[in-house]
Amino acid sequence: MPDTIALVGSETLMGRELRDLLAGNPMGAEIRLIATAEEPGGALSLHAGEPAIVLQLDQVALADADLLILAGDLGSSRSALELARGTPAIDLSYAAEDDPRSRLRAPMVEPHDFRVAPDAIHSIAHPAAIAMALLLQRIETQLKIQRWVVHIFEPASERGAAGIQELQEQTVSLLSFKPMPKKVFDSQLSYSLLAQLGEEAEVQLENLEARVEKHLATLLQNAELGPMPSIRLIQAPVFHGYSFSVWIEFAGETPDRADLEALLATEHISVEAAPNNVGIAGLDGISVGAISRDRNHAKAVWLWVAADNLRLAARNAVLVAQEVL
Repeated sequence: MPDTIALVGSETLMGRELRDLLAGNPMGAEIRLIATAEEPGGALSLHAGEPAIVLQLDQVALADADLLILAGDLGSSRSALELARGTPAIDLSYAAEDDPRSRLRAPMVEPHDFRVAPDAIHSIAHPAAIAMALLLQRIETQLKIQRWVVHIFEPASERGAAGIQELQEQTVSLLSFKPMPKKVFDSQLSYSLLAQLGEEAEVQLENLEARVEKHLATLLQNAELGPMPSIRLIQAPVFHGYSFSVWIEFAGETPDRADLEALLATEHISVEAAPNNVGIAGLDGISVGAISRDRNHAKAVWLWVAADNLRLAARNAVLVAQEVL
C-alpha cells in the first residue's frame, strides 16, 4: 500500500500550494485532505483533478497516517500533533517551533549530510529566511561578504486568506469612500507601506521580524555560513510574493555586474533584469536582478530579489516529505 500523507489545513493558501506540488509527487503517496479545527468536515474539493472529501480534524481522520503536514492555524496544528502523537510531522504553521522535538528545516540550503532525529518535528523555516540563505550560500562560494542589509517587503498572503481579503476590501472601501476593515492589520495597508501595524493587529511586525532573524541565524549556522544581515521587515500592499532590497558590502574586490550575475545563476536562483513578486509566482527558488554598484561605497552593491512565499516554503516541505517517506 502507498504511504498516506494527512494534510491538515488543506483548504488554506499553504494547503492548496502543497496540494499542487503533491498532486504529481514522485512518492506515490495518498493525500488525505483534512480541515482545520474551525472548518466543518465533509466539504467536497478537488485534488489532482479528482473529487475529494475534506475530512473533519479528529483522531479517525489522522489514523494510520504515515506523515502529517501541518498547513493550518496554530490551534489545528497543535491539536493534530496531540491526536497523532508519534507520527512524523512537517510543520508550516510555526505551531511546533518551540517544541523540544522541533528541528528547523530547509533542504534547499542544508548541507548534504544534514540529518535530524527520527522522532523530530520538521519545522519549515520562514520563506524570507530561506530566500536570504539561498542568496548568501551562493555568493559565499566565491566571494566574502563583510556586511549586508536587507529590507523585506511582506505580502498580505503571509496572513493567509484573511490578509488577502482584508487588503482587497480595504482597496474597494477606499475607492468607494466606505469604512475600511482592519481586523488583520489594524491599519490602512491599501496604498500604503507599513513599518508597524496597529496595536490590535493579529500579529505584530516586530515578532515576525524576530522569527525571520531566528530562522536565518539557524540556517546559516547549520550551513556554516555568515555573516547575519541587518533586517527590517515592512508590510507591503501586495497580495502575494516577497520582495527584498539587499545591500552587500564585500570584504575583497567588488565583482562587476556581469560576473555577479554569472555567479548567481544556479538551480534555485534565476537572474533577471528586474525581477518582481508577480513574475516569480509559482516558481521555485528566488529571482535576483537590478544589480548596481553603490555610488557612495566602492565595495558595495545593491540587489533586488523576489520570491514566491508560499511556493518556497511548500517546496521545502515536499523535499522533507521525500526524505521521511
